[in-house]
Amino acid sequence: MKSITIEGSLRTGFGKTATRQLRSQELVPGVIYGGPQEISFSAPVAAFKNFVYTPSFQIAEVVLDGKTYRTILKDLQFDKIDDKLIHIDLLELVEDKKVIAEIPLKFVGTSIGVKDGGKLVVKIKSLKIKTLPKYLKEQIEVSIDGLELNGNIRVEDVKIDHYEILNSPRIPIASVVLTRQLKQEEATVVAPAAGAAKPGAAAAAPAVAAAPAAAAKGKK
Repeated sequence: MKSITIEGSLRTGFGKTATRQLRSQELVPGVIYGGPQEISFSAPVAAFKNFVYTPSFQIAEVVLDGKTYRTILKDLQFDKIDDKLIHIDLLELVEDKKVIAEIPLKFVGTSIGVKDGGKLVVKIKSLKIKTLPKYLKEQIEVSIDGLELNGNIRVEDVKIDHYEILNSPRIPIASVVLTRQLKQEEATVVAPAAGAAKPGAAAAAPAVAAAPAAAAKGKK
């Protein structure tokens, strides 16, 4: 399990003025939840770069006054104007206490539908799960070997020990769709079949057209 170390300091001042002062010093205020008590701290904004700006799921070991807190990301707040990180909430990992986390998905194998010329479309990149800290992992592997053309893998199809998946079970997480080339090939196959009816229709037309001619001959 990947982890990153963030060194910070316990906060002593609170309120808007103290918060503005921290941010002016390139420090990000944060709170650690989930333990015996909430812990307010601050750390350099640069220390969060490899923790926040990554698709990877990892643990942040926050060091405050010589004590280390093992945490995962809970929530983030960014400035509406310049998009800078201005606040972070972390969740402390307590051995016998379940946590809720977003775990990235990793699709493994080769889809039957892709082999047949289809295209894999990923609709969900992570799942929200509930589990004990000891079962946390960097990613959830999902096999797509049996996924056929126009087929779907849904949340309910993902089975993993010790994980309670909190997403709606019927939501598709991946599917294989027809590519433009396959659609064109299907259209080409259908077109001759439709065209086969045309000669018969053409043959009927002269017979109908001949009736007026026969009537005209009778008048003579």
